[in-house]
Amino acid sequence: MDNHEITMEKIVSLCKRRGFVFQSSEIYGGQAGAWDYGPLGIELKKNIQNAWWKEMTQLHDNIVGLDAAIFMHPRTWEASGHVANFSDPLVDCKDCKMRFRADDESQISKENVEKRICPKCGGELTPPRSFNLMFKTHIGPAEDTASILYLRPETAQGIYVNYKNIIQSNRMKIPFGIAQVGKAFRNEIVTKNFIFRTCEFEQMEMQFFVKPGDDDKFFEYWRGQRWEFYKKYGIRENKLRWYHHEKLAHYAKDAYDIEYEFPMGFSELEGIHNRTNFDLTKHTEYSGKDMSYIDQDNGNEKYIPYIIETSAGLTRNVLMFMCDAYEEQNLAKAGEPEDYRTVLHFHPKIAPVTVAVLPLMKKDGLAELAKDIQNELKEEFVTDYDQAGAIGKRYRRQDEVGTPFCVTVDYDSKEDNTVTLRFRDSMEQVRIPRSELTARIKQEIKNYKRV
Repeated sequence: MDNHEITMEKIVSLCKRRGFVFQSSEIYGGQAGAWDYGPLGIELKKNIQNAWWKEMTQLHDNIVGLDAAIFMHPRTWEASGHVANFSDPLVDCKDCKMRFRADDESQISKENVEKRICPKCGGELTPPRSFNLMFKTHIGPAEDTASILYLRPETAQGIYVNYKNIIQSNRMKIPFGIAQVGKAFRNEIVTKNFIFRTCEFEQMEMQFFVKPGDDDKFFEYWRGQRWEFYKKYGIRENKLRWYHHEKLAHYAKDAYDIEYEFPMGFSELEGIHNRTNFDLTKHTEYSGKDMSYIDQDNGNEKYIPYIIETSAGLTRNVLMFMCDAYEEQNLAKAGEPEDYRTVLHFHPKIAPVTVAVLPLMKKDGLAELAKDIQNELKEEFVTDYDQAGAIGKRYRRQDEVGTPFCVTVDYDSKEDNTVTLRFRDSMEQVRIPRSELTARIKQEIKNYKRV
């Protein structure tokens, strides 16, 4: 293996070292399937969420937002099919106590399952049994069947049960969408690949309600829109691909995934699904409330809308943006010893820090001047200030966390009120008046193209 190949181990190490992601409850040995987002991680996650939210709501006049509760009436999950169908086949080793998802050949082969042989220790496996992925909890003082609630395994159902409320309160007309970002919980048999598969995660979902018969058209529209989103924020197109589901979920007419080539191979990043009118029909049946739409623009025609769903993992997007941005770049010229820098090529709108201000020296008033410039930039950008060490080392530290711009304040800055603006990707440096700094950075962000 090339020493400078991107691996999950390198991503995990960088995330902990630079404050992107930490293991949950690490001082107690860690909690499997749960992760904490540090100072840079929460900024990165927030920026990805904001970019998605803008794309869905601000740039589409017919999509509005929602933040539904995590706790929902348990009948919701009966109607959606999660109580009956949301399960994976589980096998246990009687000797080493390892657990495996029996239908996942990356964990265990069909032959091992059939012969009931543990791939880890050779011990005897239990027969496959159904394991429901929803977390159960109780509400109220008594823990009985009447008090059972579930932590939601997806955010979509909160949209469906509110769809008529939003029609009435916001005068929405089909076609229209409802967008939501929120936490979901799945009691995964095996959590793996860092933050890729976890028990607690966040989703970015948009449900688009359309007239039956128009669903194929809007299905293709949203496939195109979601692909373009990743290109817009600098994701390399050769790392993306479509996966068409041949075996469909019980609610689906058609389904595609956008897959990204992570260090462990191509894996799902986002799903675009034609869910038909299954969900609203089931909620009509279970709730007794009519979920039909009355189309006043077409003679009060009455129908249950079809739904086109776009569902992306926010936490999975964090991992994808980290992996796609990561590079170990050799800066040495031909014949020179290797000189590698680790750099994250985040789009400036995604980067956790937009601009770092660096005084050349801590003395002679340079630090105070640099702090003054940082305070000006704070009004427009997320900033960092670093005065420790040689300027070259400070540039490398900022490269490693993906800061697209650095501003260096030196002795000339005191004389002529100019500063040096450095660009992360090209490492080019330009001298500009301090008064033009904010406008120049904004223009560079607007025109940014990944090198």
